[in-house]
Amino acid sequence: MNKCVYLSLSVLILNGCNEMSSNNPPSPKKIPYELKAHGDTRIDNYYWMRDDSRSDPELIAYLESENEYFKKWHDAKVNYQSEIYKELKNMIPIEEETLRVKDGNFYYYSRIRSDQQYSTYYRNDSTEEILLDANEEAKGKEFYNAAGLNISPDENLLLYGEDLNGRREYTLRIKDLRNNRLLSDEIVKVSPNAVWSNDSKYIVYAKKDEETLIQNQIYLHELGTKQSEDKLIYKEGDNEFNIWLSESRTKKYIYIYIEKTNASEVWLMDKSNPLKPIQLVLKRSENHLYSIEDGGDYFYALSNHNDAKNFKIMRFGGSDFGDINKWEIIVDARNTHYIEDMLTFNKHIVIQSRFDGIPIIEILDIDSKKLTQIKMKDEVYDVGLAYNNNFDSSFFRYSYSSLNTSPQIYKYDLFKTSNTIVWKKQVKNFLDSSYEIKRIKTVARDKTEVPVSIVYKKGIDTKNAPMLIYGYGSYGINMDSGFRSSIVPLLDRGFIFAISQIRGGADMGRFWYEEGRMMKKNNTFFDFIDSTKFLIENNIGHKNKVFAMGGSAGGLLMGAVINYEPELYKGIVSAVPFVDVLTTMSDESIPLTTFEYDEWGNPNNKEEYLYMKTYSPYDNINKLNYPAVLVTTSLFDSQVQYFEPAKYVPKLRENSTSGNPVFLNINLVGGHGGKSGRLDSLNETALDYSFILNILND
Repeated sequence: MNKCVYLSLSVLILNGCNEMSSNNPPSPKKIPYELKAHGDTRIDNYYWMRDDSRSDPELIAYLESENEYFKKWHDAKVNYQSEIYKELKNMIPIEEETLRVKDGNFYYYSRIRSDQQYSTYYRNDSTEEILLDANEEAKGKEFYNAAGLNISPDENLLLYGEDLNGRREYTLRIKDLRNNRLLSDEIVKVSPNAVWSNDSKYIVYAKKDEETLIQNQIYLHELGTKQSEDKLIYKEGDNEFNIWLSESRTKKYIYIYIEKTNASEVWLMDKSNPLKPIQLVLKRSENHLYSIEDGGDYFYALSNHNDAKNFKIMRFGGSDFGDINKWEIIVDARNTHYIEDMLTFNKHIVIQSRFDGIPIIEILDIDSKKLTQIKMKDEVYDVGLAYNNNFDSSFFRYSYSSLNTSPQIYKYDLFKTSNTIVWKKQVKNFLDSSYEIKRIKTVARDKTEVPVSIVYKKGIDTKNAPMLIYGYGSYGINMDSGFRSSIVPLLDRGFIFAISQIRGGADMGRFWYEEGRMMKKNNTFFDFIDSTKFLIENNIGHKNKVFAMGGSAGGLLMGAVINYEPELYKGIVSAVPFVDVLTTMSDESIPLTTFEYDEWGNPNNKEEYLYMKTYSPYDNINKLNYPAVLVTTSLFDSQVQYFEPAKYVPKLRENSTSGNPVFLNINLVGGHGGKSGRLDSLNETALDYSFILNILND
């Protein structure tokens, strides 16, 4: 019998039956496509793979053939995936419940069993009531995500968003909790984070541009009416700005935030009268970022006005809108402390800051201006303000975890200064005392100290141990050293896990971000490379057993570092990687592009174009000894379009001179975060680690 009959029809159409051995990877067609700008011409042989409809038979056939190729290789190797998936599942307790938080007349919480993909959401006054069972809602659907759950002020209605393909274009639904039935109202292609008016009759929501997916419109929906009748409240005309909504802690206002990388603007909507015209707090200006919070008698703002790079806290009244010169400084900017967030209370402001790259919590007594810092127990950790919905509360809560401490919720009394653990995540088959954590200041080529957090099992020989180093380094997003149960199977197999806090994040302050974006973006990649080398030179990880991992902009990081240092890493896992930077940023029709000009650069500017070309992973692939690479993506990813990794893999493969395998594994249903279910996500993690272990032991 012809063995070809066992292959999928789509694979046969594209490749023929002889293309599926591990020595014959998929070989998609090449159609040279010229991309010209500023007198520069680039040739893209795989530009044809962009299909915005995601339905072209030849494209789908190619993507399926890549999956088949990876599966064939993986099936011939040791099945670490099943082992690791089982280990990860065995860390999950039979049933988990979140902290019960009181809001109005009810306590709200969720539960999930070890065999479930999704959580079920509850409330309880004296009787438990199911608000939404996501497992039931997901039945029969290949992808399901519920987000933005929000109870109406009268406590009768549940508002939530549903995403059925991973594209992050949500449909808002409203459930009447008195009869457990959905209202006829349906609001499509919007953000899930909508806000109720105080009379429970209106919903304020943000809508995306259908082509660019940038949130640029705010609408008001009246219950019982059609979406086509919704009132447009605001539309942003500058496509470099994105809009989002939040609710004031006093429940008086809805905030309309309009932001780009280095400028922002805030408008207020009256929650008690959403038909009233919105009010501008302070007009946007270049290089001024601010956010506000209602503090009762005053408003408070986080602002970097007058070159306060690490931000300051200012106070002002409603009559001071529009004139920042009338705003009073309450906590001035400090070179040593980067203020990230704040919570207002009647007599206190709780401040989340960073000191030397470590997150800290400070408490400001408004009357005395005294600042008090909460002491944390570990050398390096992650902390964040959480579950604080009551402006009039005498306490606040914060989350805490470290690389060897599972997540906990603390309750801190603002007046008694007492601190109590009120919830702790259960993790089975994990003993925190078995693992060692350290923070190391590595040194980059320009003598900048780059912090790296590491964790490993006590007793291993760190000099000869395999190491997985993780990084991101973009958008000012921090890579804090919180608990990651997913890495335990690697730690138990003798790995060191490292997180490099490279420039481009804001780990060390706002300047850390500024030093790793736009015309300084290469610092991000050099920091990652140099921190890796520093660890190896100081007996942390064996030089021939080093792996690296990153996703999204962290996937760009992976693509750049292996172009610069192809032989430094043994293997790479690159998730939903943003690898075709120059082409994407040159095309305003691609979702989210213009919003990110101040992150990467605007290719219409020749100087910025040429600088981006120095590091764009797809454009810098050459005949080099590349490591083994696994690239993962999803067909419906809205953040990084599938065609970037789909093009990147065959080009990398055909240029690699090392003989190491290069794979693409694509979810044909799913978005930027992969598959939607918790257990499916664990299985994807297990697959990534199985790849690493097989490359290590090959």
